[in-house]
Amino acid sequence: MTGPERVVVTGRGVVSSIGTGIGEFTEGLRSGRCAVGPVTAFDTTGFDHANACEVTDFVPERWITGPAGLGRASQFAVAAARMAVADAGLTDADLRERRGHIGVGTTNGEGPDLDRLSAQSVEGGLAAMDPALAGRVGADRLAAAVAGEFGLWDVETAVFTTACAAGNYAIGAGFDAIRAGDADFALAGGTDAVCRQSFASFYRLGIIAPDRCRPFDADRAGILNGEGSGMLLLESLTSARARGARVFAEVLGYGMNCDAEHPTQPDSAGVEACIELALRDAGVRTGDVDLISAHGTGTKSNDVTEAQAIRAVYGGRPPRTVGWKSMLGHTMGAAAALSAVACTVVLTEGFIPPTVNHRRTDPECAIDCVPNRSVPADVRVVQNNSFAFNGNNMIVVLARPEERP
Repeated sequence: MTGPERVVVTGRGVVSSIGTGIGEFTEGLRSGRCAVGPVTAFDTTGFDHANACEVTDFVPERWITGPAGLGRASQFAVAAARMAVADAGLTDADLRERRGHIGVGTTNGEGPDLDRLSAQSVEGGLAAMDPALAGRVGADRLAAAVAGEFGLWDVETAVFTTACAAGNYAIGAGFDAIRAGDADFALAGGTDAVCRQSFASFYRLGIIAPDRCRPFDADRAGILNGEGSGMLLLESLTSARARGARVFAEVLGYGMNCDAEHPTQPDSAGVEACIELALRDAGVRTGDVDLISAHGTGTKSNDVTEAQAIRAVYGGRPPRTVGWKSMLGHTMGAAAALSAVACTVVLTEGFIPPTVNHRRTDPECAIDCVPNRSVPADVRVVQNNSFAFNGNNMIVVLARPEERP
């Protein structure tokens, strides 16, 4: 009796503030690009500081061939999915011949549309609200938009709204679908767009950085909102080999829990338990892991809590631990998915990107965050962390495909 299918990544798509498409994204990571600037998505009058990492060069028509009228977050997801399919060497017709699973993680859904509807309601009441906007704000439409782009009507679609961990939840669901034999391919990732509601919420919590995001730095002052989408094309290793596809990474497994200790404060014990679950499911030991892709928000509590949990599991010499949000900002539901794409780059390109904007590592964190400059590295296994409000923790473990600890 054969075991469960091995699941691999054969396509990557990305829309981000540091580059659209895997080539631009890779070079952005290598150079440590940070695209922070003043918020343009909404009127920032009344905020003492309002910077973000926005996508400024996105042309939807370059990627999207399906139905018009999509919101910005849907456009990001569809474009990233289109890139992932092309990267995998597949066509729309190829997908239609296979059983599929589409999973998209998000925090705000179509946040910019909700901002507009709220403004219309305040200014003119319910009668002033645009029915077209109201009709497309449901988060379920994010995955449906991806299915519609490729003409896929006989696929499972799922949207995960577990906030900042949602992208990893989507990848885990796609992994399960293929490993169990329920799908032949999965398009899995996350998407979010900068919006006033999200920015204002974090601003009221006092965790928006005045200038830049500095994960694990002694002088860190909070997050910066970001936006974009990361999507992976997943399939079985058997399928990839049969069609001669290039394999960028293998998904070894994941760990998921909910400690529910506090609405906003992370819990070290819950994170520690999640790491152990992920390593156990992936079948790897702590000594096998070469890099940790940190959640690394740049807030005082998150970074210390995450570092404490890492040291509790890995001991006094944990793997290098990089905070991508220093470059990308906090892209909410897209964060873990963009990190997963970055992990595949690390596994195939032979370098570790830096944690930028770094001055001095906080002694309470005590990790090597690869400050400011990328370094050459032979990375075989990566742990991709993501943690969300209300204690929703999700960690995915990826490996170089020719290596399996």
